[in-house]
Amino acid sequence: EGALADWGALHLEQDLDASAGAAAAGYACFALAMTVGRLTGTTLLERLGRTRTVVTGGSVAAAGMLLGSLAPELWAALVGYAVAGLGLANLFPVAVERAGALAGPSGVAVASTLGYGGMLLGPPAIGFMADWFSLSAALTSVAVLAAVAAAIGFATRRAAAG
Repeated sequence: EGALADWGALHLEQDLDASAGAAAAGYACFALAMTVGRLTGTTLLERLGRTRTVVTGGSVAAAGMLLGSLAPELWAALVGYAVAGLGLANLFPVAVERAGALAGPSGVAVASTLGYGGMLLGPPAIGFMADWFSLSAALTSVAVLAAVAAAIGFATRRAAAG
C-alpha cells in the first residue's frame, strides 16, 4: 500500500507520460479496489477459507502489480493497480489473525509490527531500488513480496488448521 501511495503516481507520470490527474487516478483505483476487497472480505473468507484467501490474494496481487509496474499503457497500469488492491485487501488482516491463532497476543504484535514496519520502510527501499534500476523495476518488488506472502500462506496452512 505504501509503495503505491508514494510511488505509483510518479511511475504513471514519469514512465507512462500520464497527466498529473491521470497519475493520481492510479492510487484511487488501488484504494477503491482495496476498499471493495475489504468490504467483501468476510464473505470471501467464509467461501474460500483463510489459506485459499491468502494464496489467491497474494497471487492476484502479484499479477496485478506486475501489470501495474510493467504495462506499456496507462489503462493497463490502472487495471493492474486495481487488481493489486483487490489481491492485497485481505492479506494483512488474515496474517494478523493467523499470527494470533499461532502465537497469541505476541504473534499479533509481531505481525502488526512487521506489517506497519513494511509500510514505513518499503517506500524508501523502493526509492533506493529505483535509483539503482528504474522505478518500474523497483515496483516489481511489491509483486515479489505478494508472491512470497502467498507462498507463506500455503506453507503455514497445516499449522493454522491445527
